[in-house]
This record gives sequence, C-alpha cells and structure tokens, in this order.
Amino acid sequence: MTSSRILFAAAALAAGVVAAVAAEETSLEVSIKDHRFTPAELHAPADKPIVIVVKNLDSTPEEFESKALKIEKVVAGSAEITVRVRPLKAGSYKFFGEYHESTAKGVLVVE
Repeated sequence: MTSSRILFAAAALAAGVVAAVAAEETSLEVSIKDHRFTPAELHAPADKPIVIVVKNLDSTPEEFESKALKIEKVVAGSAEITVRVRPLKAGSYKFFGEYHESTAKGVLVVE
C-alpha cells in the first residue's frame, strides 16, 4: 500500500471515529434570561457524553457553574458557550449562575 493510501485510510478511520462519538453525544440547550435558566431542568441519558449549549440572552455576563460537574465557565452577555460533560451515572447534578446565584439555578437529571 502506498503512503498516500495509508494516509487516506487513516483519515477515513479517524473521521468515522469522530462521527461515531458525535452520534453518541446528547445535545442539550439552556438559556439565561433575567438571571434565570430556562429550562431549569435538563434531562440526559446515563453513561453518554453530554454537550450543553448555554445561551446568555441577558446583556450582562453570567457564569455557568456546577461543583458536581466540576465546571465553571463565564458566558458573556448576548453570547453562548458550549460545555462538554463526561458520561455520568444516573443522578441529579445541580448548576447555577454564580453572579446571580439566588435566581440562576438549575439541575441536570441523568437517567
């Protein structure tokens, strides 16, 4: 096999692996508006990677934080971030907005 064929085969294999991993991910979306998460309760299957898109609809920054998930990321005003979460066991994992902790609360329920 020539080196170009080997490189092509390796690239095709890598693309297949990336596509398979992406197919196994669960994608979720949550918005921040008036310093509250909507929806306040997210659901995902156990033992699969999770991707959460956090959209901040407020003009001020907020922080998406979860001690249980070991995540702490600032979301600028009128912006969005993507949070990748490792596969989790069944349970409830709280998250909050550190800048407005009294109102910005949510939970990720893994089943």
